[in-house]
Amino acid sequence: MGIEVEGLAPLLQVYDMPRSLRFYRDGLGFAVVATSGPGDDCNWAMLRQGDATVMLNTLYEPGHRPPEPDLARNEVHADTILYFGCRDLDGCYQTLVAAGARVDPPKDAPYGMRQVYASDPDGYGLCFQWSTEERSG
Repeated sequence: MGIEVEGLAPLLQVYDMPRSLRFYRDGLGFAVVATSGPGDDCNWAMLRQGDATVMLNTLYEPGHRPPEPDLARNEVHADTILYFGCRDLDGCYQTLVAAGARVDPPKDAPYGMRQVYASDPDGYGLCFQWSTEERSG
């Protein structure tokens, strides 16, 4: 008998919490359900959209953040992708474009998923997908 898992909440280290909150909350529509302190300049936040939960944590302690993000560190995130179930991929694509995400138009993968790939401000990959069979059926 295995563990009965009832949720998953990945923790992402972010350079600038207010920027990340603007992207996930204001741009993508995630709700902030908990934070480590008041306002957007907190060190930790939990966000939720439907059944999806994401936690954000500042990479640097207050007063120790360098003036610019380490772009080489962001490139390392190319192999970290969060996959979200999303039926309306055309609407998702438009929302991501409006949020300023680096995003590719929806396309069908050979394994039966229609997908929209994007990156968040810290270089983490995001994929919104839905089965092509359910979409057409």
